[in-house]
Amino acid sequence: MSDLSVLYDAPGPRAKVRNWLYSVLFLVVFVLAAWWVLGEMADKDQLAGEKWKPFFTDSRVWTTYLFPGLLNTLKAAGLSIAIALPLGAILGIGRLSDHKWVSIPAGAVVELFRAIPVLLMMVFANQAYAEFSTLEPEVRPLYAVVTGLVLYNSAVIAEIVRAGIQSLPAGQTDAAKAIGMRKGQLMSYVLLPQAVTAMLPALVSQLVVIVKDTALGGAMLGFGELLGQIREITANYGANTIAAFTVVAVIFILLNLLLTTLAGWLESRIRRGKKTTGAVVPTAATDPAGGLD
Repeated sequence: MSDLSVLYDAPGPRAKVRNWLYSVLFLVVFVLAAWWVLGEMADKDQLAGEKWKPFFTDSRVWTTYLFPGLLNTLKAAGLSIAIALPLGAILGIGRLSDHKWVSIPAGAVVELFRAIPVLLMMVFANQAYAEFSTLEPEVRPLYAVVTGLVLYNSAVIAEIVRAGIQSLPAGQTDAAKAIGMRKGQLMSYVLLPQAVTAMLPALVSQLVVIVKDTALGGAMLGFGELLGQIREITANYGANTIAAFTVVAVIFILLNLLLTTLAGWLESRIRRGKKTTGAVVPTAATDPAGGLD
């Protein structure tokens, strides 16, 4: 008996034939669907060479539309990530506080902004900036997009942080308390360093969501991000909608692939850098007699 057969029942001869037929059927349906889609695109001249030619022969489509749109996307995503990560960590740790006056407001903020659609927060923020601030109309969409992304994603990141910390074995907390660590030291030197590795995949997924959600600002607020540039491209280069969407999609894929690759490298570095399974408390956290504060 193989190790895998312990986890599930190995398929018999009939099941193997049935699985093979399902695979062939799916492949046939997929090929037919792709053939139909490509045929419809060809009938509407969306596969014609002149529709795709500007992206390879005219540098202005990149310098005038795609690169500025990508820069705005990176600017909005970068600002949102830089603010949402620490804010989410503070809210997540606050929800775990033993003090009700900290945990209850933190929980209320998290549940409120996690329940509101991010697009609604962007639209509301844009209107609020228009009514109650002196921001120029040109920069107002950027502020509104960043505000909506920060409010929503900091609430989601707070839940990721809280779940990551609570996923650690209870013995970690008990051992730290047994040697006299206070709650702040327990969180700083024991729980957070170990929870970071567990939280990293979920955090990276949320960062990818932030990058993609910048497109909502272009759709509703006129923010000049990458996806919003498609309207300008199709208006100036012969209604090449499919080609423009394809190129922008490839750029988003490469951008998010770079982000996940960087996160994977960081996670491997963190795992290799751990010399022990426990936390090491710096000497600054101990008193001169050698005990904990």
